[in-house]
Amino acid sequence: MKYDVSRLGNPLVDILVHVDDGFLRENNLNKGIMHLIEKEESRRLIAHLRGKPVEMESGGDCPNTITTLALLGLDAAFTGKIGRDELGDVFERKIREKGVHSFLRKDRVDTGTSVILITPDKERTMNTHLGACREYRREDLPAEMVESSSIFYFTGYMWDTDNQKEAARGAIAIAKRKGVRIAFDVADPFAVERYKEDFLGLIERDVDILFANAHEAALLTGCSVEDCAPVLGELCPLVVIKNGGNGSFVHHGGQVKSVPSFKTEVRDTTGAGDNFAAGFLYGLVKGYPVETCGNIASFVASKTIEKIGAQAPVDIRALVEAMPL
Repeated sequence: MKYDVSRLGNPLVDILVHVDDGFLRENNLNKGIMHLIEKEESRRLIAHLRGKPVEMESGGDCPNTITTLALLGLDAAFTGKIGRDELGDVFERKIREKGVHSFLRKDRVDTGTSVILITPDKERTMNTHLGACREYRREDLPAEMVESSSIFYFTGYMWDTDNQKEAARGAIAIAKRKGVRIAFDVADPFAVERYKEDFLGLIERDVDILFANAHEAALLTGCSVEDCAPVLGELCPLVVIKNGGNGSFVHHGGQVKSVPSFKTEVRDTTGAGDNFAAGFLYGLVKGYPVETCGNIASFVASKTIEKIGAQAPVDIRALVEAMPL
């Protein structure tokens, strides 16, 4: 079996809830960022949400991207670790239903969750209990998945535990040995602050396709958003800087292309960056020029934020195929 894109990442069950800014203040939460929390804090937060309407979906940054790639019609594969529990079973069933090839591993630790708090300004504040995700190890890595892929994709969240980092490094070694292109998403500003030198070395040595948002790119380079792409382009062949509603910058072949965003009514920004990456990778697999890949990426992100939740709409393939490219 050949895979267009394979991913290593954190499988989570997303719990989406609408709250006001006061709820964030009461729980000492900084708006718009991802908080890593422990099991007890997760339980306390969920208890505070009783009585509010809740939606649940398979999630996590990597699963978001990989399920969108499958919905777009690509052969997409995913590995990570879930618990031997009901939520783990739900997670695996949901990604299989969307056409993802599962290489999930299981552990006795609880399946990870992410409580996503959506405020009236459409910003999302993520509170993530990684649970079983943190137990993924190099020996869990399915070598056959990585070596049978056109692109292997992972994110900076893998650096949050030594064992996950070693698993990512093992996958990179397999990918390089087999000539598989390596895509890396920086993932989070706090990850950059913790692992900046590691990430810069990784980008220069191993990465073929780099994704970062404007804040992350600025932290990596110390430059303004307009100057980040060419600076990072000195380290990596293809650099994509996401800048939200202001569009994106793509650096390739010594040139920077500015790609506008698609204007739409925003309901929930959860998963926008993840699915932007899915759209871009889809374009690459299909052989489109990088500027066209950027347009597809922006379109997929726009369709994601029109709805509640991190998943792209189920008809995203038909919508993209109808685009004038």
